[in-house]
Amino acid sequence: MQKRENIFYNNKYMKTTTYAKRILKIGVINFWRNRWITLATVMVMVLMLFVTGSLLFSSVLLSSSIDRIEKKVDISVYFTVDASESDILALQDELNNFPQVEAVEYVSRAQALENFKARHTNNALITQSLEELGENPLGASLNIQAQNPEQYESVAKFLNASSYSGIIDKINYFQNKLVIERLSNILTSARAAGWGATLVLAGVVLLVAFNTIRMAIFTSREEIHIMRLVGAENNYIRGPFIIVGMLYGVVSAIITTIFFYPITFWLGPKAEGFFGGPNLFNYFIANFFQIFLLLLGVGIVLGALSSIIAIRKHLNI
Repeated sequence: MQKRENIFYNNKYMKTTTYAKRILKIGVINFWRNRWITLATVMVMVLMLFVTGSLLFSSVLLSSSIDRIEKKVDISVYFTVDASESDILALQDELNNFPQVEAVEYVSRAQALENFKARHTNNALITQSLEELGENPLGASLNIQAQNPEQYESVAKFLNASSYSGIIDKINYFQNKLVIERLSNILTSARAAGWGATLVLAGVVLLVAFNTIRMAIFTSREEIHIMRLVGAENNYIRGPFIIVGMLYGVVSAIITTIFFYPITFWLGPKAEGFFGGPNLFNYFIANFFQIFLLLLGVGIVLGALSSIIAIRKHLNI
C-alpha cells in the first residue's frame, strides 16, 4: 500500500515538474518572439527601476548629510557684557549636571575678542574700529554640546526659563534649528517627488507591458484555439503569458543593476566630496544583493501584474 502511494506521489511530482517546465519554455519562446516589442517594454521598465534605485541612493546621501550637520550643531549662549564670570561659571556647572549635555565650553570675553580678531585679521576696517573703540565690546559665551541633537530644544527651554535669563543676550540654537528643519523639508520633498516619479513610471510600465501582452495574445490566437481544441488546461494557456511578464522584470532588474555599477563608481567620490556622506559605490557593493532583490521584486511584481490584467481582459477562457 505504501509503495503504491510513493509511486503515486512520484508520478504527481514528475507530472507537475514537466508541466511547469513546458510553461516556462513556452514563456521564454514568447519572450524572444517579438524582440522589438520586448525591447521597448524592457527599456521603459529599466527607466522606472533606475528611478527607484536613484531614489534609494539620493535618500541615503541626503539623510547622511542631515545627520552630519546635526552632529555639528551646538548651542552657543552669548552673555551680556556686564554678566559676571561667577554667574556664567555657575550656569556652566548646572549644565554639566544635565544628563543630556555632553560638554560645555566656556569662552571668556578676552578669548572671544581674540577669536574675533583672528577671524578678521585681514579686515583693516574692523581692526581700526576696535582700536578706536578702546574696549572689548564682546560678551562671554558657553558652547553646549548635547548627547543627541533632539535634546537641544529642552536645553534651550531651560536656558530661557532659568534665573540666568537676565544675563543671556542671545541663544543661537533657533537659527541652527531652522537650518535643520529646512534640510529635513528638502529631504521630505525630494523623497515625495521621487516616489511620485516612480509611481508615474510604474503606471507607464503597467500600460506598456499590458499592451505588449495583449498583442502577444492576439498574435497567438490560433495557437490558443488549437490548445483549447485538444483540451489544454486554462493555466497551461495563461501560464506562458505570466512568465513573459515576469521575464520583463527579471531582465530589466539585471540591466538596471549593471548600469548602476559604472554610474556609482563614477559618482561615488564626487557625491562623497559634495555631501560628505558615504561613497555611493561602496554603498552599492556593500548592499548589492539587497538592492538587486529590491529591483527584481519590483520588476517581477509589475510584469506579472500587467500580464494578469491583460489575460483577464483579453483571454476569454
